[in-house]
Amino acid sequence: MAAQFWDSLQGNFSDCPNGSQWVWQIFSECARDGRDIASVVLGLVSIVCFAAASFPQCYQAYKTGIMDQALSIYFLLGWLGGDLLNFIGSVLADQLPLQVYTAIYYVLADLLMISLFLYYKIKNQNRSFSAPINAVFTVLLLGTATTTSLLGRPVSSSSERTQLFQGRMLLSIEADDSGWEPFTKKEIVGFVIGSISSLLYLLSRVPQIYKNFKRKSTSGISYSLFALVMLGNSLYGVSVLLKNPDLGQSEANYIIHHLPWLIGSLGVLSLDIFISFQFLAYRQRTPPLPEERDALLGKEEEPLDS
Repeated sequence: MAAQFWDSLQGNFSDCPNGSQWVWQIFSECARDGRDIASVVLGLVSIVCFAAASFPQCYQAYKTGIMDQALSIYFLLGWLGGDLLNFIGSVLADQLPLQVYTAIYYVLADLLMISLFLYYKIKNQNRSFSAPINAVFTVLLLGTATTTSLLGRPVSSSSERTQLFQGRMLLSIEADDSGWEPFTKKEIVGFVIGSISSLLYLLSRVPQIYKNFKRKSTSGISYSLFALVMLGNSLYGVSVLLKNPDLGQSEANYIIHHLPWLIGSLGVLSLDIFISFQFLAYRQRTPPLPEERDALLGKEEEPLDS
């Protein structure tokens, strides 16, 4: 049964001999064996984790109403900057539509998080204007949804994708005996953008760690946000390490070509683990919700009025 399943995934292509047919047709990736297929599957699961990470925080913001006090705006802006560079890099490198649409989704999810932050920032400071703020926020959400539905990008033809893969094969053939594959101009641009993006992802965690330490609390923050991001970064790092190098390329050269993204994913993972320890350390310190705080302040002011 396992052999029949494997045979159904196999194809005989001139550009990818004995590769997985569905991986080649959907992602234009040459998956030559189980390692390559596992790399693709783990990469897809990591995308799902990243895509779902913002939903628990949005619910937590609605539930507590203190998102502006719980999250650092610099954390959100750094995350947005990293995703914007990821989007720019995918466009400049002429990546597949799936990668471009995923990058667009990440940016929109970041903008939604920042919008929620500003929404609760204004609402908590000006409670008498809650109704107008709710109306404006609803209009902004509808506008974002409409803009998203109008976004589109033509799908690359199979011949273009074949040329892209053939170009990589030619580079592999021209590699020297040591298995060192030189960087192309497109790879250099992607390397620089990826390095800056990884740096922004790393730096974005520092303000949030400091804010948690200053508040001595993680109330208002959904741990599922960081748990899903940690899972996504772990799966992404494993998927990169599982992928076989191009034919003629050494393992060391392959790692160097993917170093910015590995540092970014594994580095952010280590900082998110530190934030996880903050959740454990501050789990019993739960500040009152805005409504409870207002009620307490009202009771304290009553004796003064009398």
